[in-house]
Amino acid sequence: MRTPKLFTTMQTYTWRLFGADLVAGATVAMVALPLSLAIAIASGADPAKGLVTAIVAGFLISLFGGSRVQIGGPTGAFIVVVFGVIADHGYDGLVLATFMAGFILLIAGYFRAGNLISHVPGAVVNGFTIGIGIIIATSQLKDFLGLAVDKVPADFTEKIPALWEVRDTVSFPALGIALATLFLIIFLRRIAPRFPGLIVAIGAGSALVVLMSLPVDTLDSRFGALPHHLSWPQMPDLSFARIIELFPSAIVIAFLAGVESLLSAMVADKMITGQHRPNAELTAQGVANIASALFAGLPATGAIARTATNIKAGGKTPVAGIVHAAVILLVMLLAAPLAGYLAMPALAALLMITAWNMTEPHKWREYARTPRSDRMLLVLTLGLTVLVDLTVAIGVGVSVGLALRLAKRRTEEESDWTPPDR
Repeated sequence: MRTPKLFTTMQTYTWRLFGADLVAGATVAMVALPLSLAIAIASGADPAKGLVTAIVAGFLISLFGGSRVQIGGPTGAFIVVVFGVIADHGYDGLVLATFMAGFILLIAGYFRAGNLISHVPGAVVNGFTIGIGIIIATSQLKDFLGLAVDKVPADFTEKIPALWEVRDTVSFPALGIALATLFLIIFLRRIAPRFPGLIVAIGAGSALVVLMSLPVDTLDSRFGALPHHLSWPQMPDLSFARIIELFPSAIVIAFLAGVESLLSAMVADKMITGQHRPNAELTAQGVANIASALFAGLPATGAIARTATNIKAGGKTPVAGIVHAAVILLVMLLAAPLAGYLAMPALAALLMITAWNMTEPHKWREYARTPRSDRMLLVLTLGLTVLVDLTVAIGVGVSVGLALRLAKRRTEEESDWTPPDR
């Protein structure tokens, strides 16, 4: 079934539901705003691209999606892929890869491939998620510590030695702002989980930089002023050679978008005791990524943390996600200059929290109790993600995982067989 949830919920929609969605959407927007900026920066893109993605893709994911409460936009899972594509093919290459990924997702939704995601081994998903968390955390060390290095290598094995060589350039004002923001985020989450503590913590850390005139980089000092409008949509370069060159990247983006959005929808189902429509969700991801590419945005998918925030804030229908996109658009139109004061160490602290949450340390004991083959598959995928490449990690992980599953099934079938009496 590919009918968007919005169409279903509108049949019994009331003003009371709209009030709940309005509050939840505005709350989620305050969480998504700094995250979208930080994810874009960590991906090697202009921070404004994160806002564009949250507005355009976030709106369309809620409009056409198969979940009542899913919130879409740029996510941490894409940082590694996006950074690599931009480094190898330029930002126009990322736009084309995202554009193609959108059509791959549309095809997947049309052929009802949503249920196939359940066959991807959990150990593979856990392995590359933890690996991405590690890569995100290390990518933020430069801004978190205020290290004086012009360009940090993209490769993990080169990045760590490069950062170690400049360890004596640590900026204590930057480190102080990062730590203060980090602790304030954690504190506000503990005492007021429903309160938009992210924007308050980052705002407080950035205000300290301004009030105390600290020598700390801000969005404005590094990237210049943010735009206060959306650009007109443009078609990417569709030359045959470029399409062939970027097709592998498009496959990875589509896979990640599909997996993360459906995982997020399943988590949301458990929280609201609902039932999402997987093929409608894939279709929505396809439409959203095509549109994001046309507006020169980043890849987008359903965001687990923002979806959970929406539910906790009282969101009831996809209207909350539409409100979330509208609020971010209003901020861009009316308050873009204020975002220029956001401090880079404060945004780095936010991504450190995001990276930590992606590794899900509360589940490590559970992973340790899984069968040996699952543990080996998790470690293999994690290692390939960090040390080699996410594309290789997904390909090898899924292939090995399916081979192990087939071998296990064959062993079970043989063990049930008994020789006939002759």
